[in-house]
Amino acid sequence: MKLVILDRDGVINHDSASYIKSPDEWKPIAGSLEAIALLNQAGYRVLVATNQSGVGRGLFDMATLNAIHDKMHRALGLVGGHVDGIFYCPHANDAGCTCRKPRPGLLDEISKRFGVSLEGVPFIGDSLRDLQAGAAVGAQPVLVLTGKGKKTRKDGDLPEGTVIHADLAEAVRSLLQ
Repeated sequence: MKLVILDRDGVINHDSASYIKSPDEWKPIAGSLEAIALLNQAGYRVLVATNQSGVGRGLFDMATLNAIHDKMHRALGLVGGHVDGIFYCPHANDAGCTCRKPRPGLLDEISKRFGVSLEGVPFIGDSLRDLQAGAAVGAQPVLVLTGKGKKTRKDGDLPEGTVIHADLAEAVRSLLQ
């Protein structure tokens, strides 16, 4: 099974320091939806692994998170793309859960649910916590310079073997070569 795992905010859609709290605030990064469609056409299953602490902080509820994801699904459908699953951590930073990246709980769940090892599977993110979660399960960490990506690269201390691309579209083009 060919698999790619993506972070959401800062990779697929523009991020916000004050969180994406409504469907109106969810705006795709140019080329990201088409890149996901290209992955689908090449036979990849595309999964999203995202921290959504805004739920745990009371900034938005589960119905709103579902509405945001519904908007993403509809936007993907318009360009012939889809994601095969969205795995999210709704907990606040201080909850001590195992699913909040950089902990690997979301990725462990993906591995169990799909019955696959994540060894070498590209995990594309814009923050150090994304890369660390991917590296913890043997996935290939891929940093995009959208969202928090430029700051993440500047701060350094990236997991060994991290691949860097300008954005999701470039990362997908490289993967499909």
